[in-house]
Amino acid sequence: MSFQSRKPDFQYRRGCRFCKGLKVDFKDPKILRNFVTEKGKIIPRRLSGNCAKHQRQITRAINRARNLALLPFTLSRR
Repeated sequence: MSFQSRKPDFQYRRGCRFCKGLKVDFKDPKILRNFVTEKGKIIPRRLSGNCAKHQRQITRAINRARNLALLPFTLSRR
C-alpha cells in the first residue's frame, strides 16, 4: 500500500511579509482575510510564515476587527 502526500490548499510563505514593509492594521480587512480560514480560525505562524512578533500583531488586529464587525467571527452557511 502506498501513501500519497496530500497537497495543502494554501501556499507556504517564505519569510515574514510584514518585516519587509507591510503594516499590520485592524482597519484593513483585505489584508487580515489572508490570515483567517474559511471557518474563521486564525492561520498559525508555521503556515503563514510570519515571525512571532507580527503573528501576535495579526492576532490582535483580527480580534479587534471582529469586535468592530469589520471581519466575521465565523462564516454563515448560506
